[in-house]
Amino acid sequence: MSDIIHLLSDSIANQIAAGEVIQRPASVVKELVENAVDAGADTIQVVIKDAGRTLIQVIDNGKGMSETDARMAFERHATSKINTAHDLFALQSLGFRGEALASIAAVAQVELKTRRKEDETGTLIQIAGSQLEKQETIAGNPGSSFSVKNLFFNIPARRKFLKSNETELKNILTEFERVALVYPQVAFSLSHNDTEILSLPASGLKQRIINVMGKKIAQSLLPVNIRTSFIHISGFIGAPDSSKKRGAMQYFFVNGRYMRHAYFHRAVQLAFEPFIPAGDQPNYFIYMEVEPDSIDVNIHPTKTEIKFENEQMLFQVISSAVKEAIAVPALEFDREGAIDMPVYTERTTPAEPPKVQMRPDYNPFRENRSYERPKLDWEQLYDKHTPHHYENRGSGESEIQHETGSLYSVRNDVETTSPCSFLQFRGRYLITSLKSGLTLIDQRRAHIRILFDDYMRRMNQKQGVSQKLIFPEIITFTSKEATVLPCILDDLAFIGFDMADLGGNSWSINGVPAGLENVEPVETLQEMVDKALETGCEIKEEVMESLALALAQKAAIPYGKNLSDEEAQSLIAKLFSSPSPNYTPDGKGIVSILPEEELSKRFK
Repeated sequence: MSDIIHLLSDSIANQIAAGEVIQRPASVVKELVENAVDAGADTIQVVIKDAGRTLIQVIDNGKGMSETDARMAFERHATSKINTAHDLFALQSLGFRGEALASIAAVAQVELKTRRKEDETGTLIQIAGSQLEKQETIAGNPGSSFSVKNLFFNIPARRKFLKSNETELKNILTEFERVALVYPQVAFSLSHNDTEILSLPASGLKQRIINVMGKKIAQSLLPVNIRTSFIHISGFIGAPDSSKKRGAMQYFFVNGRYMRHAYFHRAVQLAFEPFIPAGDQPNYFIYMEVEPDSIDVNIHPTKTEIKFENEQMLFQVISSAVKEAIAVPALEFDREGAIDMPVYTERTTPAEPPKVQMRPDYNPFRENRSYERPKLDWEQLYDKHTPHHYENRGSGESEIQHETGSLYSVRNDVETTSPCSFLQFRGRYLITSLKSGLTLIDQRRAHIRILFDDYMRRMNQKQGVSQKLIFPEIITFTSKEATVLPCILDDLAFIGFDMADLGGNSWSINGVPAGLENVEPVETLQEMVDKALETGCEIKEEVMESLALALAQKAAIPYGKNLSDEEAQSLIAKLFSSPSPNYTPDGKGIVSILPEEELSKRFK
């Protein structure tokens, strides 16, 4: 029997390795931008076409490479960062494993132009599918320029499963921002299809955060700074009033590298817990510096998961640092429009004490004859404030009255045989009767279901009704938020939003859906875009449902609102005409029935 185990060819092995490292165009951007940072560049340009399918180009002014290094860089496990196994535990750079360029070249057509400052000429290398096609000497600027064309051209199955351009561009922006937030001293730019999306000049850390995330976060940033013998924590957190239900900006960095860490996120969440509403998420940009040998960054192919030595101790330090930042917000003297503090100068003349004028003839107990106390009609006042009560018609029994603030606030005379009779409990539940027992309805959830059905109908029928605003509102999106706008603009218009593009990711809101005149349009639209970011743009039905649900939740009546008889009856009628009256679109119960048998058991 012949042997069946054999070595894979280099091309197949490279494609398998590429599957771990290069998952989508964003992976290429991450690896190339990190390499540019490691090369000491202070200016990095990223050019994207068709969300990375056609072209990903990264140009830097770093140290460049020699002719030999340029060719060796595309070999598997070729690196300048590691010489011995011990070096794995003293890493100071972003890239170190040496498989990024080899993996990219295995699944794309790559062109490299590079020159060192001390060399008169540079090197051009062209590789496609791991095969060297050209290598020659060229003239060029110092630094490196990588062009990655036709990603996954030789793996059609992988290329076919790429997401929509909006989703892939969002992922590219995510990776780009993670690097840009760590290196504010480096100037970055990103353009897509010949349109500049981000231009980030070299700046301080706070200004870099503002440039990436938008000016609206500027006033809410609180500095974090604490140093111990084993960790230095710095950065910024968002003030508690800037917390969000969704779309919060949450970033951890360790030794200049972005990471995800659920345990440390819990430390931040616990520190914020007393200051933010339940379910809200805080914003934070936390930078940690530790000894390289106390962490392991090589436990995940994308190096976004990192293992720490003393995680429990770090948990306490992070929580304490955040609590201190919340409790003692620093004064921002560099903020534009800050108050000028007066300078103390020594007085040459003594200050005069304040003088008080007195009226010796004033007697507060002396009756003022010119004043007449108004006469109150107590019977009229009592009638005006008589609390709601049950009225037992025709039974001769005494009326059951409840003081204001009691458990029940009755909105109608209850007759158990009337199909429209109901009572309202604490502005939250409507209780009505059925032949089989009592029905309890959560009025806010019922309204969400009604509004959701209406918005879905508008989008499906393309019949949005818009109410013009007297004064248009302006909303500015971040670059990442702007990536989802093309896939939701039509649906927003069908719902009733009238918007105009002002350029620079700013939009004018000229009209809102009819019935939402009392809802803040900027806040509402922001929540809908955040919801679309979470959902993505892959399945049209999911996008529509996401928008309709976000708007319905924003526009629905709040808990604690007392409904008039007509409002409550209309709500109940519309709910039970819905095809799904029992649950909200996100699966929460609306209706609960208390059977008559259960009532009978309670009174035995």
